[in-house]
Amino acid sequence: MVTEVRPPRRDEMAAYYRTLPFANGMPSWEPADAAWHGGPEPWPPQRAPADADQLEELAAADTADESFHPIAAFADGRCVGASGTISFEVTVPGGGTVSMAGVTSTGVIATHRRRGCLRQMMQAMFDAALERGEPLAMLSASEGSIYGRFGFSPATYRTRWELARHEAALLPAEADPGSLELVAAADAQKAWPRVHASVRAHRVGELSPLPGHWDRLSDRADGTNGPLRFLVHRDRHGAVDGIAHFRLPWSPTADRAGTLVVEALEAMNPVAYRALWGLLIDFDLTKTVVAPARPRDEPLRWMLANPRAMRVTRQTDNLWARLLDVPRALTQRAYLTPGTLRFTIDDDRMCPENNGTWQLRADDAAVTCMPTDEPADLTVTLSALSALYFGGMSAHDLAYAGHLTQHTDGAIGQLARMFRADSEPHNTFGF
Repeated sequence: MVTEVRPPRRDEMAAYYRTLPFANGMPSWEPADAAWHGGPEPWPPQRAPADADQLEELAAADTADESFHPIAAFADGRCVGASGTISFEVTVPGGGTVSMAGVTSTGVIATHRRRGCLRQMMQAMFDAALERGEPLAMLSASEGSIYGRFGFSPATYRTRWELARHEAALLPAEADPGSLELVAAADAQKAWPRVHASVRAHRVGELSPLPGHWDRLSDRADGTNGPLRFLVHRDRHGAVDGIAHFRLPWSPTADRAGTLVVEALEAMNPVAYRALWGLLIDFDLTKTVVAPARPRDEPLRWMLANPRAMRVTRQTDNLWARLLDVPRALTQRAYLTPGTLRFTIDDDRMCPENNGTWQLRADDAAVTCMPTDEPADLTVTLSALSALYFGGMSAHDLAYAGHLTQHTDGAIGQLARMFRADSEPHNTFGF
């Protein structure tokens, strides 16, 4: 029986780590082919810290990290469950940012599962996030059936696509006034923050990087995967406005030989974007380009002479969202069209302050979300509202699936028009 849920003390961090999924009997690799992995196989198992010195080093780093908020469940003084949140800023429709609690590394030991341990830890993390002023929580779900009962719902997606080099011709375009350059890891570490900051300013769903996010980029080889290669695009003035890193992994079989894996690519403008892809999809001595963890609406498809050449080979949900403070979250994003909606929501008692009927009013001057006694235009589940928050999901599909109930004619259409974003939400890294 769980007797206490609280942040672990410094001397309890080793027991905390040993309770996380990689150490308590859960797989440490993806059970199916992952959309964010460039190889042909499921993501291989990762080696977890094991000895006391490694755990001590990890504990020292985590304890010093003010953005990391661990939580643990104890039964008779023994750590039996562990999770935590990381504080991020996430871009929302309109280009603003919202403080977000990223739920990460959650596990319960096999002998204490199905006893409400996860729910108690989740409630504690929600309460702590609200105290920090974070009206939103997000996570990457290891299993699709776990987190819906806590109000989470898919909010962003990612795809893995392949492109055969002989089919990769680009449509004609004006000459590029800039230049491309292969650079060292140290140069890439300096370039990435500037490019990412520019992209994040207008990409809904993108996260703020934590300090040192790109410090691990290296020129050293990684087993048979080979070293990362770094490609930058410079504008006509010499400033970096696009960057990619990619690998040329070795393959023991002929059918996978000659593969180039683009692990990350970002550009501040269409010219840099086209130039980077133009080189990577026509790289000498390669046969196939693989790009994992890409957005569903990749512009490159519309630059190809043959759009069918880009074949999506895997797709999955990426980040799941959960509104913790509905009125605060809804007033921190913009809306594609102005309007007023009254909706009733039931938050299943985890955040009871969200329950009731709300009036959302969005116009050119401001956005307000206030309690109202007037009849609701529709009823919406918390998970559906969370899915709609970033503008990438269909209100009509959610209504068809039973997550929205219309009480006023045209209310679902109004909801769809207000919440939709111009481009699909996407984020380039997890946590």
